[in-house]
Amino acid sequence: MTLIKDSIISSMEYIGGIFILTAHTFMRIRGLFRKFDLFVEQIFFQGVKSISIVVFTSLFMGMVTAYQAYYQAKQYMPDVYIGMSVCKALFIELGPLIVGLVIAGRVSSSIAAELGSMKVTEQIDALEAFAIDPVEHLVVPRVFTGIIVMPVLTVIAELTGVIGGWILAVMSLNITSAIYWRGVRLNYYPVTLYGGLIKATAFGLTLTIMGCYYGLRAEGGAEGVGEATTKAVISSTILILFLDYVLSRIVFT
Repeated sequence: MTLIKDSIISSMEYIGGIFILTAHTFMRIRGLFRKFDLFVEQIFFQGVKSISIVVFTSLFMGMVTAYQAYYQAKQYMPDVYIGMSVCKALFIELGPLIVGLVIAGRVSSSIAAELGSMKVTEQIDALEAFAIDPVEHLVVPRVFTGIIVMPVLTVIAELTGVIGGWILAVMSLNITSAIYWRGVRLNYYPVTLYGGLIKATAFGLTLTIMGCYYGLRAEGGAEGVGEATTKAVISSTILILFLDYVLSRIVFT
């Protein structure tokens, strides 16, 4: 019973800590304009420097999606189905999900490592000593950058994925460009794009909050920073998958 009680208390403290940090972040949104140089810096780090890996990943993601659609439907579906499948899969599910997981591995881990290093070297304590709010100075620019950048990266990934599917369809599956793009147009609806962008926004908030949460609670030197980084990535991945299911049920029902 004691073990169960301790587990429940620990879980409640964990969930409460995340919600408190999130609430404090939104309450200090004014810091985004006072620290605009930090915001621009994060835009470059989270957004611009992530474009290459997003494009590379989504290009092959589109190719794989097109090939799987062709492999499963070649005997009983027309060729136009390939473009339809790629569009639907990327815009609704694969685009925001793959980008979220990739950016979680890159950005959330980096945030946790950076803030964790500042925590164990007492730089955050120094900020508080100078009456500088760590949440406003460190968390707000990172979190709101993630919220803004993730939908943009998702759109880039979706467009790149559709192009990747087109390249495979034309070069390997003997499907004409006209048929492929006709399928894309037939299966495009605004809700597919908007639903994916809603997911991407939630994923951006999640992965940055988790990186900040574990970074600000790192302790124990380099080992503690490494542990915080690992926990941030694992937690971000699990929450992204959970939110993907919940938002799919809400948006596409």
